[in-house]
Amino acid sequence: MPRTLTVAAALCLTVPSALLAQGKGIRLWNLTTATITDFQLSPAGQNNWGPNQTLNDKDKEVDHDERLRLTGIEPGRYDAKVSYAGSKQCVVRDIEIKADAVVSIADKDLKDCTN
Repeated sequence: MPRTLTVAAALCLTVPSALLAQGKGIRLWNLTTATITDFQLSPAGQNNWGPNQTLNDKDKEVDHDERLRLTGIEPGRYDAKVSYAGSKQCVVRDIEIKADAVVSIADKDLKDCTN
């Protein structure tokens, strides 16, 4: 019986740490004053835009103060193309993305905006 308890205790300690190692993934936190309708990433300086990450959201857009899980992204430096309802589109340059981290975008980060 004591051996069974030892094995059970070891499993209880191992399983939570394995789940923690998976992390929450890379997430975008929209701190801009508007709802983001399209969010694409490119390796910094390459203008090779990836898929629209807002399609990962249940309503296909990222409201102010909402977080969005980014998929298919490895840690590194990226440029982001951020689009809003209507035709406003901006770029955020040279964002550092770390594993299992939250990347925030605020109005002050938006550059090269077009309408």
